[in-house]
Amino acid sequence: MLLLWLISLAIRNASIVDIFWGAGFGLIAVVTFALSDGYKPRKLLIISLALVWGLRLAGYIGWRNHGKGEDFRYQAMRKRFGTRFPFICLLTVFGLQGVIMWTISLPLQFAQLSRQPAHLTWLDYLGAMLWLLGLSFEAIGDFQLARFKADPSNKGKVMDRGLWGYTRHPNYFGDALLWWGFFSIALANPENWWTIVSPVMMTTLLMKVSGVALLEKTLVKTRPEYRDYVQRTSAFFPLPPRSAKNE
Repeated sequence: MLLLWLISLAIRNASIVDIFWGAGFGLIAVVTFALSDGYKPRKLLIISLALVWGLRLAGYIGWRNHGKGEDFRYQAMRKRFGTRFPFICLLTVFGLQGVIMWTISLPLQFAQLSRQPAHLTWLDYLGAMLWLLGLSFEAIGDFQLARFKADPSNKGKVMDRGLWGYTRHPNYFGDALLWWGFFSIALANPENWWTIVSPVMMTTLLMKVSGVALLEKTLVKTRPEYRDYVQRTSAFFPLPPRSAKNE
């Protein structure tokens, strides 16, 4: 994260921290794989899932941000802190994200460190299924939203089709779900029960801090139709749309 911060200073674009978010977990999984001597099939399972998810997310965010310059959040920070911005950014963006990334990655680490059980269990298979379901929600949700935004006739409209008709944030829901999958794999060794801090933290961040709560503050202000969307559509967990009679 320190190296990434130095690069961001050189190119004057702190947005690269968002692209690195997914790739960072993949890097942690790779380093742990190289340094650990746990049960190899479980190590291969974890590193494969982590890399597929992390690289897809990094690639998508990189594609989405390409040619758009620095994100407005970091531009606002530059204006607010002036010459103090580099130091403030190191602490509150790059440093904080590094700590959060390390904490959330605990299942990726300890699942690979565990030598027991020396066979794949039902928890490994359950974790893989949760991961696949979560990745599907995240990837399909991102694809549907990108296609919606690419149509000029949808400018200023609210995306309420496909998965977005059942949850206002299918990508965030999918992200949380796959981390419960990673935890399930780590839990194959009961001694790793405490790594539940990872999916709990990720789910909390997505629902209450940096995900749903932060994004919807802006959407409610900028798009009047969004209030109606809120009334009929679940915020996080996929549910059938509510009809006007139930509002």
